[in-house]
Amino acid sequence: MVVLDATVMNLALPPAQQDLGFSDADRQWILTAYLLAFGSLLLFCGRLADLIGRRVTFLVGLAGFAAASAVGGAANSFELLVAARTGQGVFAALLAPAALSLLATTFTDPAERGKAFGAFGAVAASGSGLGLIIGGALTSGLSWRWCMYINVVFAVVAIAGGLLYLDRPARTPGARLDVPGVLSVSGGMFLLVYGFSNAATDGWGTPGTWGFLAAGGVLLAVFALWQTRAAQPLLPPRIVLDRTRGAANVSLLVVGAGIFGLFLFLIYYLQTTLGYSAIRSGLALLPMVVVTAATANWGNIAVMPRFGPRPLVAAGLLLSAAGSAWLTGIGVESSYVTELLGPLAVVGAGMGFIYAAALQSGTHGVTHEDAGVASATLQIGQQLGGAVGTALFNTLAANATADYLAAHADGPPAPELLRLAAVDGYTTVFWWCTGLFVAGAVVCGLLQRRGPLPSSEPPVPAAPAVQGEPAPS
Repeated sequence: MVVLDATVMNLALPPAQQDLGFSDADRQWILTAYLLAFGSLLLFCGRLADLIGRRVTFLVGLAGFAAASAVGGAANSFELLVAARTGQGVFAALLAPAALSLLATTFTDPAERGKAFGAFGAVAASGSGLGLIIGGALTSGLSWRWCMYINVVFAVVAIAGGLLYLDRPARTPGARLDVPGVLSVSGGMFLLVYGFSNAATDGWGTPGTWGFLAAGGVLLAVFALWQTRAAQPLLPPRIVLDRTRGAANVSLLVVGAGIFGLFLFLIYYLQTTLGYSAIRSGLALLPMVVVTAATANWGNIAVMPRFGPRPLVAAGLLLSAAGSAWLTGIGVESSYVTELLGPLAVVGAGMGFIYAAALQSGTHGVTHEDAGVASATLQIGQQLGGAVGTALFNTLAANATADYLAAHADGPPAPELLRLAAVDGYTTVFWWCTGLFVAGAVVCGLLQRRGPLPSSEPPVPAAPAVQGEPAPS
């Protein structure tokens, strides 16, 4: 539900716009409202799950997400649809860290843990692609409104399972919420995501971009400084200073930026250049989704216990880089089988490996009291990466397209030249994605420890470190 809804509305936007009568400028808010609420509240909600209990947070998140989806499906105005998408983002911020932390604290046996994270990683890694497939199918076959209603079906099943099978975990005794930390990090994340969203639509030189980005950076710096002094910090430094968890966060930041860019411009290419319909565009990504799910499962069950996360992350990022580089060979009349199927499968394999390693290693070694906030930290990296990638790659594609037209147009450009210019913009993005993935492989390879994760690693102490003591590595 959570990962799917980041992309499921992409293919539903044109019919929703026609039905509700909102402008092209307003259309971006259907996507941005969800990401703003989700990204800015993740850390707060992750800590809330630790404080009041992950089971109740999980169930409330499910029920609220379903209610917001029902309102969105029945929306008769643009304002109500944006409010519903905001509500989805709020409850997704409750649901996402609760789900991952429940997994991390429930499955402690190494064999079971590998299977559980394999299943979860397969869904998490392929969710964005599935969102495009489901969004295209529902929009073409039923109505854009079913892109919202479908969540109610998922939620009913998940709530029933949660009530029947989830234990009631103990709350954290004597813990308090770090209110200054909540306000500074939530405000900073909101301003950053909003600034990057503005950059994607209005450019980098407007006050609505650099002003929000600068203010967000200042608030996050204040948050980081406060976390070293707070008695009960919202994000204890020990969580992010650990090398294993740090590498997991970096890998999801990189893959969030790169994969959002790939998906965005692949859909543009399939629909505007090759003329694919919404449902055909979604189905074109199905092989990638299948490969992603298979490699995530195999990586968690067979590779992680023997070799640990380091080779999986490095191989995953390098495979993603290879697939991105392969995609630079597309043209205005490319064949799906000969020029798209191969690189999509390679990117899918890379994504599966990355998620197989990152989700398990990013929550490894934390105490039960910190599982929710550690899970939220992982997802913040992915969301922030997506916001940065969308803004940056939109700018790169627009500049490349404009430069191509300036170099080749003599008077008003012909439709064929416009298509060539658009493809030049897409391939420019794919080259940048390639470089990003390679850089991520180098950084994560150096940062991540060798060998398998310890099966009985001593828990990280729940009490904050005394000032002046070195942080745990």
